[in-house]
Amino acid sequence: MFVGVDIGGTKVLAGEVDAHGTVVRTARRDTPGRRVPAALVEAALGEAVREVAGGRRVEAVGLAAAGFVDVSRTRVLFAPHLPWHGEDVVARLTAAWNVPVIMDNDANCTALAETAYGAAREASSTVLVTLGTGIGGAVVLGGELWRGAGGMAGEFGHQQVVPGGLPCPCGRTGCWEQYCSGNALVRHARARLGASAVLNAVTGDDPGALTGAMVTEAASQGDPVALAAFAEVGDWLGVGLANLVAALDPALLVVGGGVSAAGRLLLDPARAALARSLVGAADRVVPSIAPAALGPEAGMIGAAWLARQMVS
Repeated sequence: MFVGVDIGGTKVLAGEVDAHGTVVRTARRDTPGRRVPAALVEAALGEAVREVAGGRRVEAVGLAAAGFVDVSRTRVLFAPHLPWHGEDVVARLTAAWNVPVIMDNDANCTALAETAYGAAREASSTVLVTLGTGIGGAVVLGGELWRGAGGMAGEFGHQQVVPGGLPCPCGRTGCWEQYCSGNALVRHARARLGASAVLNAVTGDDPGALTGAMVTEAASQGDPVALAAFAEVGDWLGVGLANLVAALDPALLVVGGGVSAAGRLLLDPARAALARSLVGAADRVVPSIAPAALGPEAGMIGAAWLARQMVS
């Protein structure tokens, strides 16, 4: 049995994944937060892994971490939404669980999963962007993940797109993920909450109760406030993707993460913004934007794939 664990800013998702990329069983825990001792996050990971294992032998565990993972894939150097800073997470968890553990950035794990089993199987080069609490990213060239000299390539969410803009948990301002992410979607909708009967009803007129899932459901019902929030986030997505295409010229763009579950509500405005923003779009091949095929479990699936490769 191989277990993948996706560690995000709000949740821990662990799962047993077979050799074909099929998820057999899962367990979920809330992420305790970034201002708590790291031991609390690691305890949540252990609980989720033990629930999935159900007392059976685990061959290896892969971790998909929402943070900067070093090139050795043992240390989390910086995590805007988690309490790890330069810590050898792999050594600690290997010792605690008595099981081989391997780790990579969560977006890298998603890209590995989509390349092995999903939307990027046929692509010669892929840029992947994941939209969750923040923005992650990864670059796959010739079927190989490009990690960069220090292992931290693909941190697209922390490109500054608005100098002096909104504050980001990373400590800077104006990062792309502040305008295009799950948090951004909720913020856009919350700012107009009073104009939405649907969202007011589901939140009980409490702006703090609003979630991305509520906004997605309201948009599917045609709520104008929710649709406007997706249009805003989708537009920022297309603008950012145009910058990545200008730099990397990939064959395919894949968009994953929890926000991508909205499908065309997000991707249609992104496609329009990409075509509008990309220099020379009328005279070049504009890569298509494909939704990630494996959904919100992709990071976990990629982490389990890493674990399987480590001991195979």
